[in-house]
Amino acid sequence: MPGKFFRYQYAEGDIVTMKKQHPCGSKQWEVLSAESEIRFKCCGCGHIAALSRAAAEKATVAVKPSEPKGSPAE
Repeated sequence: MPGKFFRYQYAEGDIVTMKKQHPCGSKQWEVLSAESEIRFKCCGCGHIAALSRAAAEKATVAVKPSEPKGSPAE
């Protein structure tokens, strides 16, 4: 039953837009690992942070899925 009650489905490589911006000015974060604790990397400066799933879902505005490895770029 994993993911049944989650608002967002996080996967490695997804780009997440957060409510508040990082001190570097970026609101975009890349998901490094999505387990009970989600690790993010700032797309602006490369800082790595970890949040609990509850805190991450509260701070998330949108999730842009990563491109599949085998799909051609348009």
